[in-house]
Amino acid sequence: MAKINFAKREEKKIALYDTWKILIVDDETAVHEITKTVLSNFELDGRKAELINAYSGKEALEIVKSTPDIAVILLDVVMETEDAGLIVAQKIREELNNNIVRIILRTGQPGSAPEQEVIVKYRINDYKEKTELTSKKLFSSVVTALRSYQDLIVIQKNRDGLEKIIDSTKSINEERSLEVFAKGVLTQLISILNLNNSSLIINTNDAISVEQREDSYKILAGTGEYENICNFNEVNQNVKSLILDTMKEEKTKFDDSSYLGYFKFSDDIKYLIYISGCENINMLDKKLTEIFSNNIAVAFNNITLNQNIINTQKEVIENLGEVIEKRSQEATKHAHRVAEFSYQLALDYGLEEESAKLLQMASPLHDVGKIGIPDSILLKPTKLTDEEFEIMKKHASIGYKILKTSNKEMPNAAAIIAYEHHEKYDGSGYPLNKKGEDIHIFGRITAIADVFDALYHIRCYKEPWELDEILNLLKEQRGKHFDPKLVDIVLNNIDKYSSIIKV
Repeated sequence: MAKINFAKREEKKIALYDTWKILIVDDETAVHEITKTVLSNFELDGRKAELINAYSGKEALEIVKSTPDIAVILLDVVMETEDAGLIVAQKIREELNNNIVRIILRTGQPGSAPEQEVIVKYRINDYKEKTELTSKKLFSSVVTALRSYQDLIVIQKNRDGLEKIIDSTKSINEERSLEVFAKGVLTQLISILNLNNSSLIINTNDAISVEQREDSYKILAGTGEYENICNFNEVNQNVKSLILDTMKEEKTKFDDSSYLGYFKFSDDIKYLIYISGCENINMLDKKLTEIFSNNIAVAFNNITLNQNIINTQKEVIENLGEVIEKRSQEATKHAHRVAEFSYQLALDYGLEEESAKLLQMASPLHDVGKIGIPDSILLKPTKLTDEEFEIMKKHASIGYKILKTSNKEMPNAAAIIAYEHHEKYDGSGYPLNKKGEDIHIFGRITAIADVFDALYHIRCYKEPWELDEILNLLKEQRGKHFDPKLVDIVLNNIDKYSSIIKV
């Protein structure tokens, strides 16, 4: 079953912080002190240097593992072993997969680590002999390394953003529910806009997704202060004006502090996403958002088109169910009520939304096999004879045979329901004499929905029952005709279920 994933994918993120973290790796205390003196007043782009000390290769690796935002490593070669520094560089690149940090190799014994070989083999970014590394040269080397680190961070951010766009678009496109899809879009957009906190500050995560159908506005999803708002009129007046103005302009835009994403399905159906707290948007942030929005525009159209098709299918199936019921002169809207009752009971039982929706779609066809039953039996106003009842029972098998030939999900579910909705929990039902949980959950749920509604409304062979009579029957047939868990759910929420069948 399709499940939305709201970007819970674990990612390795490298972000910019308030200081430049520089790791000094050397077994000589004097080298640490000299480096600290030279860089004590270091500042680049308004950020000072934060010096971290390691006195062995092993200690350096532990620090790099726990501190992924180190920008530059000043690395000695000879420490606890003659090649300790080279091993550190190799493990950083190959085992820790950190290709962002800039490594400046400092050696007092250049013969033990030839420059060309070391730079190529160990992916070192700079090579300096300690004797030539004056204060000015050390400063210049660190600045050059930090500039390179900055550029790599931008590339990394760009790549993270594009990966997030691709992954999130795939995951949310799996959703069939427009509301869940819209919630996923909000989550992904906020996540994308938060990729780089130093280039973009999201003060809040207040966001809202709105659907416009002709002159009607519906909230599909919201976060922050809009999390629990259901009515568009409850939206802040200034925000509402922004949304309405953007709908008229028919254009996605960033204003001084907000993102307003416009998506059009047709002249009558439009969508808008509003995200507040978007100050200091840079061009990269806008480009990432634009790419994502372009993908989402297509996805919105696909979801809306798919939902329109599903709604049409649902209407056709319910109408077909009603035609079958009317042929047997049953109460109108029986198929619709069974569908709604079954959907609610499925959710309360713990089925996922997708399964509940499938049951809702398929359950109106539970009695489709009645088209194969003669009118003389189907419309008989008195009790059926044993022989007539045996013929009536065949409607379950007839319905199954009609529906089972399809390889589509919905007809398959309907085939199961048609076949098993007259099975009983104690094994005394028909046509298969299935027992307990061997009966498909769709069949067990539809059985209660069908009987509850049939008893409550008039039929050609009976008058409607009072609600108390129906509840007594449910209690009596708990564990016999009906799944006891399902009976308990209905009895414990009787106001909810009785309101469905009273429609």
